[in-house]
Amino acid sequence: MTTHSAELIVDCSKIISNISNLKSLISSESKFMFIVKSNAYGHGLREIIKNLESYVDAFGVVRMEEAILVREATSKPILLMQGIYADHEINIARERNIQVVIHNMNQFKLVGKNDNELGLWIKINTGMNRLGLSQEELKAVYEKGIIKSDSVLMTHMACADNPDDPMNKIQINNFEKAFNLVERQTKRSICNSASLINFPELSFDWVRSGIAAFGGEFKNLNLKTAMTFRAPIISIRNIRKGERVGYGGRKKASKDMRIAIVYAGYADGIPQTTVDGTKVLVNDKQAEIFGRVSMDLVSIDVTNLPQVSENDLVSFWSEELPINEFSNNNGLISYELMTRISSRVKVKVI
Repeated sequence: MTTHSAELIVDCSKIISNISNLKSLISSESKFMFIVKSNAYGHGLREIIKNLESYVDAFGVVRMEEAILVREATSKPILLMQGIYADHEINIARERNIQVVIHNMNQFKLVGKNDNELGLWIKINTGMNRLGLSQEELKAVYEKGIIKSDSVLMTHMACADNPDDPMNKIQINNFEKAFNLVERQTKRSICNSASLINFPELSFDWVRSGIAAFGGEFKNLNLKTAMTFRAPIISIRNIRKGERVGYGGRKKASKDMRIAIVYAGYADGIPQTTVDGTKVLVNDKQAEIFGRVSMDLVSIDVTNLPQVSENDLVSFWSEELPINEFSNNNGLISYELMTRISSRVKVKVI
């Protein structure tokens, strides 16, 4: 490091390894869509496309701006997963060969019956009750002849991370009903990351994976956290028993202690609500956050690490300290931690 700053190291080899592990679970006939919404889950959209293009079959995003950026970087299929809402978006999708999801009846009004320039994915509400057509709406659309044989019937699983949840069976059955309703004439996509892992038999024509490919969940598959978020120590001080640390003096020393001050805070992406005792790594040894996270600084307890000194790097999450350990300890999800990294953090993609 030439200047003091929090930094994010994105290791594409770990993402490639994760994708390979995920692909090993599914049918060889199933295609792999890599979900890169929200700046590739905070990993850097352009760099991820550049380095991962040859390992996936398509990319998925949720904003037209993202779709345009991806199209500038690749000729692979792109899916705009939450659809189009205006005529100009339809025109952009046609011109740039961007496939779109249709999830409500109003969106069908923007799509001509004989519009063969758009790749359509038809989203069905199978029980999650966010987006998607009802069975009745799907039937009406199918009877109008808008849905083609190259369209993709899709849904989103709400509880697939818990394979025993009865919601899974309900959604799978409802999806099968929808597929029969369109006379089994479309392609199918039901699997997000969790359902890909827990229900690989549902891989069908397309799977759509984001968080698992980035290593944000599912340690049982040996998926690796692909980002290392770290910052240097800029001060070390000794405090006496009974002294308090940080805003609000939330933590009081129960004994004489040695505290390291790390040059990162909630302005960099570390949640202000991070609890005391959250683990970090310094020189491959575990330490704990001690006191409230401020905008620019975090204090950690290094009392039992006498070799720690200024300029040593502290990792908040990495392959060695998976991101879900930080998120689980703080009642968060890894998605949120990945996507909240701020623009002032230095990013390096390797």
